[in-house]
Amino acid sequence: ASIAEAGERHGPISILVNNAANDERHLMEEVDEEFWTKMLDINLKAYFFACQAVAPDMKKLGAGSIINFSSISYMMGVAGMPLYTMANSAINGLTRSLARELGPHHIRVNALAPGWVLTQKQKDLWVTEEKLKAHLARQCLPDPLAPADIVDPVLFLASNTSRMMSGQALVIDGGVVVTG
Repeated sequence: ASIAEAGERHGPISILVNNAANDERHLMEEVDEEFWTKMLDINLKAYFFACQAVAPDMKKLGAGSIINFSSISYMMGVAGMPLYTMANSAINGLTRSLARELGPHHIRVNALAPGWVLTQKQKDLWVTEEKLKAHLARQCLPDPLAPADIVDPVLFLASNTSRMMSGQALVIDGGVVVTG
């Protein structure tokens, strides 16, 4: 309904930024079906149905960019939130599948996987001096990520500068996840 309303107010939707998440900490043995459904509805189901809702407009336009927020948490095998990390891994699979499906319509689908961004919620709930120090020690770059550090990568993926990029996961994490 929100996507339909946005389309009515602003015209056909050509850019979607999927950024719904709940990183509530939980252990495997604490998960029941109600919690499972709640977490997957927020962290995965909303992404799929938002993509489905914008695809007709983008197909009519013959172009579009879908940016699905993921997280490096699944790449790192973070414990204490298995449903969150599972959903983020699935977001990358969804991204790749939809890139293939929507590509013939010139619709790009990419994921953006931030590291530990120090939002107010993170500061209020999870950041301690010890945890932050340990995390920063894993980064190649010494500064903590701020919400502003994610803005330009989103704009890049939304813009024509990335016109030939699809099915990719752009990691913005200060260099925590490195390959070599």
